[in-house]
Amino acid sequence: MSASSDWAMSRRGVLGAGAATAAAAVAPTMASAQKPAQTMEVPKMPVTLKVNGQDHALTIDPRTTLLDSLREHLHLTGTKKGCDHGQCGACTVIVNGRRINSCLSLAVMHDGHHITTIEGLGEPGALHPMQAAFVKHDGYQCGYCTPGQICSAVAVLDEIKRGVPSHVQADLMAQPRADNMEMRERMSGNICRCGAYSNIAEAMAEVAGSPA
Repeated sequence: MSASSDWAMSRRGVLGAGAATAAAAVAPTMASAQKPAQTMEVPKMPVTLKVNGQDHALTIDPRTTLLDSLREHLHLTGTKKGCDHGQCGACTVIVNGRRINSCLSLAVMHDGHHITTIEGLGEPGALHPMQAAFVKHDGYQCGYCTPGQICSAVAVLDEIKRGVPSHVQADLMAQPRADNMEMRERMSGNICRCGAYSNIAEAMAEVAGSPA
């Protein structure tokens, strides 16, 4: 065999050498990827939530939503977690007289605020008129969305009473009326996948004192 052939490399040898080089380069990266990521601990913050007339002092992660604070820390599980994206209304509660989606709001934003959940509206033997109307008109089926529906319905009638306008009003400066179209528009953010909308409208109309 000639000297030149001693230095010649086969195609297989070239591919093998390239694979070995690539493996050596990737190995440190793979090793570092297997190491657990270093996370910075977020300091907890104190917050006082005034829920259903009672003060609750909590020390929580500032990223905790109001919904999770109510359910996981205060064990008020009447407020439901549906989509967790503010699209279904199942988590609706009343804060300082206004309805909000508690899944989209951080608990630390409501320090000292007055929060009313479905448990605070009424209880067996002393139902809120809206709760009683939902029972009378069968305004629920599976019941999962019902706490949010009722909280929203109570707040809707209060909005109308205070003169807060809506998209269906021809005259935004006029006093809104608790009619069918007005209430349906204002309740459109609360989804009932069972389809009990007509029954919900009838329950609201009874409480409002207007025809459904």
